[in-house]
Amino acid sequence: MLIAFNKPYGVLCQFTDRSTPPRPTLAGFGLPPQVYAAGRLDHDSEGLLLLTDDGALAHRLTDPRHKQPKTYWVQVEGDPGEEQVGMLARGVVLNDGPTRPAQARRIEAPSLWPRDPPVRFRKTVPDAWLEITISEGRNRQVRRMTAAVGLPTLRLVRVAIGPYRLGDLDLGQWREL
Repeated sequence: MLIAFNKPYGVLCQFTDRSTPPRPTLAGFGLPPQVYAAGRLDHDSEGLLLLTDDGALAHRLTDPRHKQPKTYWVQVEGDPGEEQVGMLARGVVLNDGPTRPAQARRIEAPSLWPRDPPVRFRKTVPDAWLEITISEGRNRQVRRMTAAVGLPTLRLVRVAIGPYRLGDLDLGQWREL
């Protein structure tokens, strides 16, 4: 079984949380029993999360050797120029080494659900949207990449993993693939 889930902001990619107070988890969304997340999406990121009950499939989706591309829509603070987008595309040097080249381009603001809490808005600081596709999955990689080129991430939405797309799946909803 393979499930596509549109993970809301602030939800952990696990079914339990022992912290006090407890944070929202996947348990609150009526997902089928015996599935678990194939990979992670940080609590402050949104969008496509795949869940499965098949360990071999989870391995194929998440193991870096399989280089499954992951596509994100990223709202950044600032006005990205060609040079910054080019740096993202060529790969940037992070504290844990250089990233692989990525696909990066500027896009129009996508039509998305409102985020709760909303992204901070500042009249004096422009923002823009990028589409970034990476083939590795380091911790908070896209956020670190945009910061490295002077474009802090305000909002991060994963829209695809390999051939699987978020599509028109509503926030907090899931479907079997």
